[in-house]
Amino acid sequence: MANTPQSKKRARQNERRQAVNKARRSRIRTHLRKVEEAITSGDKDAATAALRAAQPELMRGVTKGVLHKNTASRKVSRLAARVKALA
Repeated sequence: MANTPQSKKRARQNERRQAVNKARRSRIRTHLRKVEEAITSGDKDAATAALRAAQPELMRGVTKGVLHKNTASRKVSRLAARVKALA
């Protein structure tokens, strides 16, 4: 348990940041799921649009410290390859 005023404040800040990061991670996963669903349905236009919407969200997660840069790049790359492979 936090005892000093500084550690109590840090605990409060950590709770707030955790809520923000959780919401951001959830939003990223939602965008990724939409791309996956579009790929599964075979709709190239919808998949392209979903990927175009998901890419900035992923990279924003990188700048906010929710994801590692290489993780986001890998996810974008693999999704782009799967979208491109659609007939």
